[in-house]
Amino acid sequence: MLNKTIIQDLGDYCNNHLWIKREDLIPFSFGGNKARKAELFFKEIDAGRYDCVVTYGSGSSNHCRVVANECCRRGIKCYIISPQEACEKTYNSIMMDMFGAEITIVPVEQVHDTIENKLSKLRNSGLKPFFIEGGGHGNIGTEAYVQCYNEIKAQEKELNIHFDYIFFASGTGTTHAGLVCGQILSADDRNIVGISIARKNPRGRNVVLESIRSYLKDKADESEVQEKTVFVDTYTLGYGKDDFRVDKTIEMVLKKYGIPLDATYTGKAFMGMTEYLKEICNKNVLFIHTGGTPLFFDALRSKA
Repeated sequence: MLNKTIIQDLGDYCNNHLWIKREDLIPFSFGGNKARKAELFFKEIDAGRYDCVVTYGSGSSNHCRVVANECCRRGIKCYIISPQEACEKTYNSIMMDMFGAEITIVPVEQVHDTIENKLSKLRNSGLKPFFIEGGGHGNIGTEAYVQCYNEIKAQEKELNIHFDYIFFASGTGTTHAGLVCGQILSADDRNIVGISIARKNPRGRNVVLESIRSYLKDKADESEVQEKTVFVDTYTLGYGKDDFRVDKTIEMVLKKYGIPLDATYTGKAFMGMTEYLKEICNKNVLFIHTGGTPLFFDALRSKA
């Protein structure tokens, strides 16, 4: 069972009080939300005696790095389908190679068929592959962050505090969905705000809504789901796009708190939260650091 991650008090910030939940310190493969999700996926894989894993993601994918590492330590093969348009060499991709993952690079429009062909070939050869959607999408990924939400609630009791706002990077959607599902199931009063790192409305929010509906089924009415799902795309330039505001945010957080963020996920979310907080005063705020530490070093290397 995953040890709970710490909540660190950062003090006053933008006329509010700020804490940070250090998912980046999950003690496996640089941690992060993908490590939390992978723990649940690999419980299924171990229980079902699957002997290989197929997934997909870009060359900078934290998800693919963690899945490849989990496969490596079990001695089973990991097959990664990667879009040609985003297959740049990164510290994550170097580690995928180190872990022995077999990476197939195809144009993005061929990803779906390539995955289906790979699964079919593996099954026909007598293997039992387990498929994980990119980013750990699906109900298992959502469940990981329902559990995280409950962990936060327990930590609130320990700290004798209530977080009025929770901010984080909203990407493929199940981290966001899990937190909202946890809130709805707990009937809690707070604001959960996902800062989009790439997708724009309405598509980005709809992906989160679909995950929430899939997980909750008939346990919440649609009006409540709509009300609780806050997806902010105001600060999005696009996946992996350079933004001097994000660079400045990353530099500030490292200098002031000694905490590394990255330019693809957490740096964007922290910058977006900072802008959002200009309209809020005297609230208790939690930022969830969803990981991506290797991406911090990619950005640092590019500036060397």
